[in-house]
Amino acid sequence: MQNARRRVLTLLGVMAAITATFASAPAMAQLYPSKPITIVVSYPPGGDTDALARLYAEKLSTKLGVPVVVDNKPGASGTIGNAFVAKAPADGYTLLFTPNTISIATLVLKSGSGAAYDVLNDFTPIIQAGSQSLFLVVNKDTGITSVKQLVDAAKAGKVKGYASPGSGSPMHILGETFNKAAAVKIAQVPYRGSGPAVVDLVGGHVPMFWTTLGPVLPHITSGKLLNIAVADPKRSPLQPNVPTLAEAGVADVNVGAWQGLMGPKGMPADVVRTLNANMNDILKMSDVQAKMVTLALVPVGGDPATLGKLNAFDHNRYAKVIKEFGIQAE
Repeated sequence: MQNARRRVLTLLGVMAAITATFASAPAMAQLYPSKPITIVVSYPPGGDTDALARLYAEKLSTKLGVPVVVDNKPGASGTIGNAFVAKAPADGYTLLFTPNTISIATLVLKSGSGAAYDVLNDFTPIIQAGSQSLFLVVNKDTGITSVKQLVDAAKAGKVKGYASPGSGSPMHILGETFNKAAAVKIAQVPYRGSGPAVVDLVGGHVPMFWTTLGPVLPHITSGKLLNIAVADPKRSPLQPNVPTLAEAGVADVNVGAWQGLMGPKGMPADVVRTLNANMNDILKMSDVQAKMVTLALVPVGGDPATLGKLNAFDHNRYAKVIKEFGIQAE
């Protein structure tokens, strides 16, 4: 009888210990997400990256059942916001939505700028949201309608400058790569963003512009600007009548742009899977795809490794170009 009582007491003790264990670890057992998520954008409100981040945040909030907010942390070619996320807890509640300037920024900043992160090792890739082609656009009044005419005009000293949205940007890198491949010397005219560059291009103050499609599309549609080439291996589905630079006679000049979602290094694999799966679903939504078209982005999606490889590829290849041409951000 005494042995039976001991066994009962022992069993009760074990059950109490198990109950206490489960009661003391609700935070550990909570499913992700259990609180608001912040998506950091390292640029001011109003640009393509900000618009996309807000679109995805709205959709993620609905799918995950928690608030998802966008926090703009601009400055220093995006490195302020990037560094903030790199140093954040790797719990999936602080994320970074970024263009491919993240692959370039630390390469073009002057030494001592304080970009305190390693772009290849301090972030967890989640998904490539979209890709953006870069185009060669000219003012119609130049009379230039092809890349060959542009190259001839540059060699004759009639085209002396190209607009870019900023020193150290992918467009700056593209402009210098084109110069080398086409054996021309066209000087960069850097602007603080695409907006003022488009104004000067339409006004005839600068003859050509390396750019994404969104900022110039209304003026291409109106006929004030001409889109004469795309810097991709294949033609863009958004401008299928525009030839590639290779088709136009200038080979090996392929520089594009992309947008991606990342988090701090060391995020739990299950959290990454949750975010990746939901973002892949979001990228298939018709209203999301329609909005992306207005921003001249092609949805991509896929697994996290795709973004990780793309980031590393861009970082390594652009490092060589940046060193060769001495490219620096302003």
